[in-house]
Amino acid sequence: MQTERLSAQNAADVARAAALLRDGAAVAIPTETVYGLAANALDAAAVAGVFAAKGRPQDNPLIVHIPTVAGAAALVRAFPKQARLLADAFWPGPLSMILPKSACVPSAVSAGLDTVALRVPAHPAARRVLQIAGVPLAAPSANRSGSPSPTCAAHVLADLDERIAAVLDGGDCCVGVESTVVSLAGDVPCLLRPGGITPAQLRAVLGEVQISPAVGAALAADAPVSSPGMKYAHYAPRAELTLLTGDALAFAAYARTHTLQCDALLCFLEDCPVLAPLGLPLYVYGIESDPKEQARRLFACLRQLDADGRRCVYCRAPERDGIALAVYNRLLRAAAFREIKLE
Repeated sequence: MQTERLSAQNAADVARAAALLRDGAAVAIPTETVYGLAANALDAAAVAGVFAAKGRPQDNPLIVHIPTVAGAAALVRAFPKQARLLADAFWPGPLSMILPKSACVPSAVSAGLDTVALRVPAHPAARRVLQIAGVPLAAPSANRSGSPSPTCAAHVLADLDERIAAVLDGGDCCVGVESTVVSLAGDVPCLLRPGGITPAQLRAVLGEVQISPAVGAALAADAPVSSPGMKYAHYAPRAELTLLTGDALAFAAYARTHTLQCDALLCFLEDCPVLAPLGLPLYVYGIESDPKEQARRLFACLRQLDADGRRCVYCRAPERDGIALAVYNRLLRAAAFREIKLE
């Protein structure tokens, strides 16, 4: 199947993407977080095409994108006060809410669960496609399952060219990591996946918000999941990545004594003067004091490791609060939970 390459700047191309989606095709579209591989969420066959193109496990639920709060309310059995408060504060934007689903949502979308994750995206191209298509769109990240998420159209094509109907090129994603996912299906709101909306922002709106242990640790292989990014290997380059937690000097000291075990270092810009004497290639994923930039650059940096044929990489870990928590979460999973805490 030839993948059409469409431009979000061209109204006819946006309309073409919407038409393909209405006809049951899978189309990659830009969002502010990452590119999503979209399909009509109410069409089980179309949703199956997304799983097939990605090679995605069937028990890994999808997030449904809608253009308005009213569209979200139509897909759930109830839209409680907590959901309305979050929608008022963060929609359109990088927040997904899990709620009890209505019968119109196919079980394939929710991986057989009685809940569904919903998001109103902020990216103008995603919103135009949703409005023209006139259907909710199930849209996981537009990459092969487990690989680093795509933050530009070239990343999508590197993974899915000739596997999907089209990609709508809307430029680089401005957030760079997937949406925050919060479950409202229990007694207390629970953060299942960190993202561009931080725990502090959620608590400012809701009060108490729990953080799932899955944010920082591996789940059991047989554990059910209600959000993407909780169980399976995610975001990982082909290179073996190990996360090192400590300051730049400790990181440099560890790398110096293990240079035969790694062939590259993933670090902050501020680390470069300390690390340069080691003679290893340096890949900079941002500035230590700017977690938003880290999020924007992370996945492109992980993909570059593979493009350069790196095999074993040490990465200096970010902080674990605010948006940096999302960056840490993605790196921890990319490293298959290999983490060394330096003294």
